[in-house]
Amino acid sequence: MPESNAIDQYFTERFGEQRFTYTENGREAIHIALSYYKLAKNDIVTILTTSNNFYISSCVTSTIEKFCKWNREIVPDTKLIFVIHEFGYISPEMGKIVSLGIPIIEDLAPSFFSNDQNNMAGMYGDFAIYSFPKMFPIQIGGLLLNNNDLPTGKSAIDKETVAYIKKVASHYINQKEELLNKRASIYNYGIERFEELGFTERFARNELMIPNSMLLKNNGIINDLPALKAWLWQHGIHSSVFYGEDAFFLPGHQNLSETDVDYFLAVVYNLINNQNEV
Repeated sequence: MPESNAIDQYFTERFGEQRFTYTENGREAIHIALSYYKLAKNDIVTILTTSNNFYISSCVTSTIEKFCKWNREIVPDTKLIFVIHEFGYISPEMGKIVSLGIPIIEDLAPSFFSNDQNNMAGMYGDFAIYSFPKMFPIQIGGLLLNNNDLPTGKSAIDKETVAYIKKVASHYINQKEELLNKRASIYNYGIERFEELGFTERFARNELMIPNSMLLKNNGIINDLPALKAWLWQHGIHSSVFYGEDAFFLPGHQNLSETDVDYFLAVVYNLINNQNEV
């Protein structure tokens, strides 16, 4: 099989048939999906997440706002439910959400390889969204899964860019097992090391969940989480606060080494010592 077709085969095997479209990024995939529903300005898209935390990426909210309003709870005016499977953890409420009979879009951008016990992640609604940079070292690329072969607009992406995305993604999808093993190994090592300082995992894992990053409960250890974010960025570590909760997240991908994680730990440990000395 040509190297550039492996990613097509992966999605075809996972979802049963080739019913997906490559896009410039996850945001464009969301826009194409939303366009199908002919939403009016006063319609409401209800955003639900795995954690029910109030924080939502502006990539999602700003795209929805181009069409209509959005909120965080089901109301009579809800015309569409947008489910974000956060940090690699599939929402456990999908059965209940489907039973409402409201159209659903699933956002799997942070949950590329994750699935649920029903083997249905990405197939509960009309559409599902994927983002390649969330999993692979590539700067561009999204995917829109169209479960019901609904008529939609086309992506603005050109053929040359699609070929590039498919070639890079195929290269890494052919290394899937090695990639996932490395990811699990570094994640487990990171959790063990940070538990030594008193931090704990925010979500409970199972073998079907592939964490997007290390999301840690702070447990009151760091006095000022925004200060922690700034401190980590100053030391070259891309991380953020899980706003609305006493939690933060750190990188947890397959290209990290244990030495990298030890560095993360040392930087956080230094901040703890500094705050205790104040």
